[in-house]
Amino acid sequence: MEHLSGGRSSLPLIIQGGMGAAVSGWRLARSVSRSGQLGVVSGTALDTVLARKLQLGDASGRIRHALRHFPVPGVAFRILAKYFIDGGKALSAPFIPTPLPALHPGSRLTELTVAANFVEVFLAKEGHRGLVGINLLEKIQLPTLPSLFGAMLAGVDYVLMGAGIPRHIPHVLDCLAKGDAAELKMDMAGAGPGEEVHASFDPRKFCGDLVLSLKRPAFIGIVASATLALTLAKKSHGRVDGFVVEGETAGGHVAPPRGPLQLSPGGEPIYGPRDKPDLEKIRDLGLPFWLAGSYGQPGKLAEARRLGAVGIQVGTAFAFCKESGISTEIKKTLFEKSRLGKAHVFTDPLASPTGFPLKILQLEGSVSEDDIYTKRQRVCDLGYLRQTYRKPDGTPGYRCPGEPVEDFLRKGGTLEETMGRKCVCNGLLATANLGQIGLTGEPEPTLLTAGNDIGTIHGFARRGRDSYSACDVIRRLLEKEAPV
Repeated sequence: MEHLSGGRSSLPLIIQGGMGAAVSGWRLARSVSRSGQLGVVSGTALDTVLARKLQLGDASGRIRHALRHFPVPGVAFRILAKYFIDGGKALSAPFIPTPLPALHPGSRLTELTVAANFVEVFLAKEGHRGLVGINLLEKIQLPTLPSLFGAMLAGVDYVLMGAGIPRHIPHVLDCLAKGDAAELKMDMAGAGPGEEVHASFDPRKFCGDLVLSLKRPAFIGIVASATLALTLAKKSHGRVDGFVVEGETAGGHVAPPRGPLQLSPGGEPIYGPRDKPDLEKIRDLGLPFWLAGSYGQPGKLAEARRLGAVGIQVGTAFAFCKESGISTEIKKTLFEKSRLGKAHVFTDPLASPTGFPLKILQLEGSVSEDDIYTKRQRVCDLGYLRQTYRKPDGTPGYRCPGEPVEDFLRKGGTLEETMGRKCVCNGLLATANLGQIGLTGEPEPTLLTAGNDIGTIHGFARRGRDSYSACDVIRRLLEKEAPV
């Protein structure tokens, strides 16, 4: 990548985190990028995000505007015919469901996934020359290939990926940039020796006669240890361009502690000295890196640069700014809790179906409350965190510890795996005003994630105000920056 080979001075000091589903949307990424830093859209569940925003009427017209620029003929027409509702659906009506991710998705889901990622990156990049990235989770494997291709069709500059060991992604980017077919090995529970399943995507088949030559985005691996950074740098198939090094106080999914899991009296995983990334070893790799996890405060950028980092990645502060996708009511509530010192995050070792600890905001009316969690009827109608497993006949199936317990057990899962699991997919979408209406007519309860910095977000607002913008965050983070 040209902008990585130009030296440290050409790299962004601040990377905005790619949070949740529709939290780090195009408006937030665009605002950050226009300010000269790296804006990042979340690639999580974008097919559902697009379909539901169209069903709400696309009041601004921006989604339809972006779809008009989608280069493959017929795709936009089919998506609009299926999902767009002029004036929006009734608030009490459920959303039309989208197909669940699968190893061999049909053309409708593939088109929706590619187009949704295109739209998000296109809108984030439109009207300025700043850089835009997309954040994906290695644990969400099934939609990865069409998601990457859609983002690349829109000229995405960076791909950031964590929650696993994404060492095959650099090669995938190389293939897609040349218009070649790409494959990605899927994790399959219960697979025997030599049993492998792969997802595939062929750009030429998807695009027909369209001539393809796409920019290869820079790849930034999100890591929690020097060991993982070394693995990605030395054993990846293709070029790794840098790292985000996350500490355990970062928001969302975090790496589990090393060694046997021990819990605090409050039930949170206990992290120790072994869990602190060895920055000296990471520096020795010679690749640029950014530090994340409680670095979203004034003065922390200078500290990170003294430690050898290019800069910092900041999530929580941006997640609650005006441009983020979290509902305005929730943002106001959390701003006041922060101001009063009552904002609290619980590192839940069980909630996420991925098995990674998940930092969940404690908020009234959300699934962080036991009675809300218990009352919610389990359903798996989105399927992003489903795991692929080997069925008795040797073919792949799909299951999720957060789905109805009897379904999970029928598919060979254990009761222990279901204990405490929450439906992260539905909860995150509800946080962004995109929650489904349940069979009983009740909307899905919200689930919010954040980092330990949640108690400081009120400090980004200007005096006398109860909200703040992405530019306010950047201004505050840069104001105590010292030259290195």
